[in-house]
Amino acid sequence: MKAVRPTWDEYFMMLAKLTASRSTCLSRPTGAVIVKDRQVLASGYNGSLPGEEHCMDDGVCFRRSVEWGEATKYDMCRSAHAEANAVALAAKKGVSLEGASIYCTLEPCITCAKLIIMSGICRVVFEHSYDSPIPERDRYWKTVLASSHISIEKLAVGSEKVNYAVGFLESDTSKRRL
Repeated sequence: MKAVRPTWDEYFMMLAKLTASRSTCLSRPTGAVIVKDRQVLASGYNGSLPGEEHCMDDGVCFRRSVEWGEATKYDMCRSAHAEANAVALAAKKGVSLEGASIYCTLEPCITCAKLIIMSGICRVVFEHSYDSPIPERDRYWKTVLASSHISIEKLAVGSEKVNYAVGFLESDTSKRRL
């Protein structure tokens, strides 16, 4: 049987999905990987700020526990988004993102879209559409990204490639095969 090695886009999306496994968000665990010239520059997942409580550890979504509405949810969420964390890590380490691509497990929100545009990232590849309860807001941030001349692509990695990759997460990754 011939190997079903992932394409570069599939590989980087799977890295974003693996990065999401570090998320501490109970609602929507997400991951992001920023890449240029087929090299990972930074990664991030959504989670609380350093030193703050994590929703996962508390067993409750903080934003939902205070019952603020959807329109003000960013004001009460204790987490930073995966894309924001990846952009912030690059800034912290002095890494330019000009001309890079970002692979996200979730389509960027308006706040992250602004960060992506301002950072110089030129391509967004996402797995799932954001689809918030406020469709007007969703349309707005999609318009913002589109008008910035950033390439935006949706990508779902097929089960054949995922199953192939899962084999490398098992304990015998580098065990002799031949």
